[in-house]
Amino acid sequence: MSFEGKTAWITGASSGIGAALARDWAARGAHVILSGRDEARLAEVASGLGSDTLILPFDVRDEAAMQSATEKAIGWKGNVDIFVANAGISQRSPAVETSMQVYRDIIEIDLTAQIAATQALLPHFAERGDGHLLFISSIAGKVGVPMRTAYCAAKHGLIGYADALRGELSRSDIGVHVVCPGSVATDVSRNALTSDGSKRGRSDKVIDNGIRPEDAARRIVDAVAEGQREIIVAEGMEEAMGEMRRTPDALFDQVAAMVASGYMEKMQAEE
Repeated sequence: MSFEGKTAWITGASSGIGAALARDWAARGAHVILSGRDEARLAEVASGLGSDTLILPFDVRDEAAMQSATEKAIGWKGNVDIFVANAGISQRSPAVETSMQVYRDIIEIDLTAQIAATQALLPHFAERGDGHLLFISSIAGKVGVPMRTAYCAAKHGLIGYADALRGELSRSDIGVHVVCPGSVATDVSRNALTSDGSKRGRSDKVIDNGIRPEDAARRIVDAVAEGQREIIVAEGMEEAMGEMRRTPDALFDQVAAMVASGYMEKMQAEE
């Protein structure tokens, strides 16, 4: 599959996997839209792309700003072909010590805001009947990992939303892809929230020694081109854990067959 001339919109694009995805798609000839909170950092990423780029800074929790950005993203080239729900924040704290506000904040950023952004763009995708929706979850979205109860809850929920949406869209040519990275060498640990909501401020050795963002991005984009629905990007024990919890393609196909047989129409008729 060629991405030449396609328009890819990436949230959380100022660093890490988001910025690496922007560089990879730009290198493959795509037009790139960069979103995040820090306009200066987005501009820095854009300056190194060497491709047609649009910067749309906003906080994913600001629905009015997100709706405005959606209109601008569609209007830029007339369509969005690829949308990456990548913005997120992690956690490093035991549940017994963690404030409920931390749960609320992480679930809002990592789950609710990603759903809201997708829902805003979904009519555009549905009208066109093709494109790609990518949801950046985590191995922690497949496996419960200690010190990350809020993060795991949000990332598991994101996979549930994506899988259900994939079933609903299975009669179209819209690809819905769940991405489950393991340890990638980003600032995810440094920016993670602690029990009182403050930033941790330091990284983990396993993160620092993780997959390079560029390598993770290449594996993700290659997998999208191949049509993979669940994309595990991890190594060692993390990869083994992800594979143990991988959803079989046969199950995805079974849900698609339910939709093809009129499941949704029958449900709506019973209301």
